[in-house]
Amino acid sequence: MLRSEEVRVVRADKGAVLVLPADRFAHDLRDGDAEPVRVALDRDGLVSSRDGQRCAPTVGDVLDVDDGHAVLLHERRTALVRDSAGATSREQALAANVDVVLIVEHLDPDPDLGRVERMLTLAWRSGAQPVVVLTKADLVPDPEGMAADVAAVALAVDVHTVSVPAGTGLDGLRTLLRPGVTLVVVGPSGAGKSTLVNALAGREVMDTGGQRNDGRGRHTTTHRQLVPLAGGAMLIDTPGIRGVGLVADAAALDTTFADVAELAELCRFADCHHAGDAGCAIQEALATGELTERRFDSWRRLAKEAAYQARRSDARLAAEERDRWKRITKEYQRGLRGPGHPRS
Repeated sequence: MLRSEEVRVVRADKGAVLVLPADRFAHDLRDGDAEPVRVALDRDGLVSSRDGQRCAPTVGDVLDVDDGHAVLLHERRTALVRDSAGATSREQALAANVDVVLIVEHLDPDPDLGRVERMLTLAWRSGAQPVVVLTKADLVPDPEGMAADVAAVALAVDVHTVSVPAGTGLDGLRTLLRPGVTLVVVGPSGAGKSTLVNALAGREVMDTGGQRNDGRGRHTTTHRQLVPLAGGAMLIDTPGIRGVGLVADAAALDTTFADVAELAELCRFADCHHAGDAGCAIQEALATGELTERRFDSWRRLAKEAAYQARRSDARLAAEERDRWKRITKEYQRGLRGPGHPRS
């Protein structure tokens, strides 16, 4: 590999990433002209960016490498991120530099509208365009009616109903596969993400699994990886997501819940808590049935979760800033003492 080469991450593993040269990435992978190269990371698994921040590279990232070692993380155009598991408030990037987020939800069993709303909020926050894909349409008697229910919560978002075994509903998705476009697939285990990826790729690129004894889907994708598709598009498949810590902002929530946000603007008081306050437009909409309790509860729950995550992030950033100044102060004091100082 040449020195100071620009590459794109195909797959991220602990302590290293698999990459291909960014300028011929899609062509090489599609035609089998090149094999991904393993690039080492620093011991902490992080790479510095031009603004001095250090981040863990993820699939879709663009890096500069020098003698087989990642030395610079390029600024991300978009990033699909989730709150990391555990007590830490750090965010985890699931995919970077994506253009479209395919939110895959099954029709059998019934789609989870709250999960769709959560994934839509993550997608809007990423800066990419969300698209909802409802799979297993051949297993339900009224797929279009169920799709209408999902469309009612996926405002201003295209909703595609597909059946891979029957070969229906895929043409609309294939129009998204334009040269240079990167798509990422997210959704629960058993939704048929890998099967969908194989159908769009036109070949077997991801393992697929059947149903477990309890009827639920098996985990078939165990890592994130970038897959080339026909026509020069690229697609990132992700493992099934059980619970996703929300990383969102007010704009993302207001886009997902544009109907609720519009009602909130009509409340008499700007600080309305929407819980019995006088002149509350949301409570009036709940009373008339214009707004459902399920949708309101989903909005309120995600808003609280996003606010909590933001507070945790602010506290972490403040702690890191204090630690940084402590290090600076110690280094300054060591410099004042000098090598001849008795305590140096």
